[in-house]
Amino acid sequence: MKKNIAIVAGGNSSEVHVSLRSAAGIKSFIDAEKYNCFIVTIVGQVWQVELSESEKYPIDRNDFSFTVGSKKTVFDFAYITIHGTPGENGILQGYFELLNIPYSTCNVLVSALTFNKFTCNQYLKGFGIRVAESVLLRKASSISDEEVIQKIGLPCFIKPNVGGSSFGVTKVKEKTDIQPAIEKAFSEGEEVLIEQFVSGNEFTCGMYKTKTKTVVFPVTEIVTKNEFFDYGAKYNHESEEITPARISAALTERIQTLTNAIYEILGCKGIIRVDYIITENEEINLLEVNTTPGMTTTSFIPQQVSAAGMDIKEVMTDIIENEM
Repeated sequence: MKKNIAIVAGGNSSEVHVSLRSAAGIKSFIDAEKYNCFIVTIVGQVWQVELSESEKYPIDRNDFSFTVGSKKTVFDFAYITIHGTPGENGILQGYFELLNIPYSTCNVLVSALTFNKFTCNQYLKGFGIRVAESVLLRKASSISDEEVIQKIGLPCFIKPNVGGSSFGVTKVKEKTDIQPAIEKAFSEGEEVLIEQFVSGNEFTCGMYKTKTKTVVFPVTEIVTKNEFFDYGAKYNHESEEITPARISAALTERIQTLTNAIYEILGCKGIIRVDYIITENEEINLLEVNTTPGMTTTSFIPQQVSAAGMDIKEVMTDIIENEM
């Protein structure tokens, strides 16, 4: 009998439509001969399964099931692809833990840790991993333009401490732009990260582990036409994404080795993607760890799987069966 897979999408952040695109990608990647796939959307208090555009049924949150007529369907596995809360920060993971439903991502602690950019980077810094200097700002506090310049310098990045897809992110070059950028970042969350600008090129590397193997994907090089890898560059084809990256075998191995080390240090699970800035003298600087990376048909992970000569269906099967 086929197992029922819930592809959980939506969320309560600006990334909701990105999540829905990832869900469509994942549904196309999962082997339909082995699994029955259902897209379940969670937006605020509305939890529903979408059988078609016009046929949607509420999810019973007592056991994460749905009923059509007299037939009740329960799920054997949850593939979480919510970018942002509640799917990327440990909240949904805790819910599935309570119901004893296996799921695709890192556990509660690791999800919460990696979702908080400042905390995660400071934690990894303690293991000798290079990160940019940064200052954390909460809504109850403030910082003067002079303090930003003194502590971080210009240019710098000002962005929400949680969230993704570059919502609320500004590259600040002038003193007069600091406070407007802080205000913009606060529109996306309760905490703001003011981060030192590191000159270099951006690269990203994905990987996953099962009980029997470790798979580190080829590295992707990101060449953006914009000031930085912003929303337009990510989703409106305003960047060139080159996989495998045009770098030496030695540097590729260093990036892949570091990605695997970060996975181990954090105790990750499922597919993750780690983003880096690499300077001209090949210093590798961690940007952030993504534990629910984008999974649209054109996202980095599917690109890297293809470049590795792997079948994305087999990767999805690995992720599911490793938890069953």
